[in-house]
Amino acid sequence: MTDFALPETHYALSGDANIAYQVIGDGPVDLILVPGVVSHVEFLHEFAGYTAFLRRLSTFGRVVTFDKRGQGLSDRMSGAPSLEQRMDDVRAIMDEIGSRSAVVMGFSEGCPMGILFAATYPERVSHLVLFGGFARAADRMPADVWEASLVERIKTWGSGEMLKTVAPSQVRSPDAIAQFGKFQRLSSTPGAFKTILTLNRQIDITSILPTVRVPTLVLNRQTDAQVAVVHGRSLAAQIPGAKYIEYLGDDHLFWTGDTEAVLGDIEEFITGHRDSTSTDLERVLSTVLFTDIVDSTRNAAQVGDQRWRQLLDNHDQLARQMVEKHRGSLVKSTGGGILATFDGPGRAVRCAFVARDRLTANRFTVACRPSHW
Repeated sequence: MTDFALPETHYALSGDANIAYQVIGDGPVDLILVPGVVSHVEFLHEFAGYTAFLRRLSTFGRVVTFDKRGQGLSDRMSGAPSLEQRMDDVRAIMDEIGSRSAVVMGFSEGCPMGILFAATYPERVSHLVLFGGFARAADRMPADVWEASLVERIKTWGSGEMLKTVAPSQVRSPDAIAQFGKFQRLSSTPGAFKTILTLNRQIDITSILPTVRVPTLVLNRQTDAQVAVVHGRSLAAQIPGAKYIEYLGDDHLFWTGDTEAVLGDIEEFITGHRDSTSTDLERVLSTVLFTDIVDSTRNAAQVGDQRWRQLLDNHDQLARQMVEKHRGSLVKSTGGGILATFDGPGRAVRCAFVARDRLTANRFTVACRPSHW
């Protein structure tokens, strides 16, 4: 795999279910990322910041992501899997890739599962990292509010409405909402999502927390709009010796917001040090690249909404590839262009020339404007 190639999807057999997983990097430390309520190992790479986050982790470890049974690219099933079944999926993947011990990083609903795995198989967990997690699901919402909330969430499933609480920083972007809606539809059906939410409502691992004996790091954003920060504080208080860190921001997703501090804290917790050299250089000199499709309004009117949407999707995919190839960070798609950052003007200018030529060859006339900040 090249530095910029997306990872291949593989399968591990866990009982009677095939579990889809991906591996990034080949570092000395294995890091298993346990996803939140839904996932799709391939489509998640479409989100700005997600792949970059994993690649940063892969600088010191072999990073493994997977779809839980019943979701994404893993086998569908009737009903919903228990925490114990989902825990066995982690063990099956570790056996498949030959991992005797790994860092387990749980995200959101993946935190209880990660905790249960660490308590059950402490010899196979070197460190436990928990981001935006909770111990008892019923504490997140009063019973008299739960039923109405469930109905509303199922009704709006696939619309991207959920982005308002998982990434409030992105809700002003119609493209971001549409993208999250597509992610929802690919990850799970409304019926399957209802089943998993109903089962998750019963999660309660509070009695297990005092039995955790592996080094644990608990991370939360102070105004998390999906899982209130009080639940993270409670987790840390009940796990013996756990280290707790809070960050500014209200995004629930780990790959949005100020990720450099999060990544640095994770690396330091696991390896004992953090690599801050690249961050220092970027603070000295950064270049912002703006692109814009010329006469986009007129072109959209000429080809029609459906065809224009297809053309924009193609544009965004090509632009993302060009930015990643030149070691940039895609901040967002603007609906008629992109905003990206680079650690110096050379890469930004080269990316601008290549992007202009590639996009022009694909029926777009694009204006590119790098600038320093």
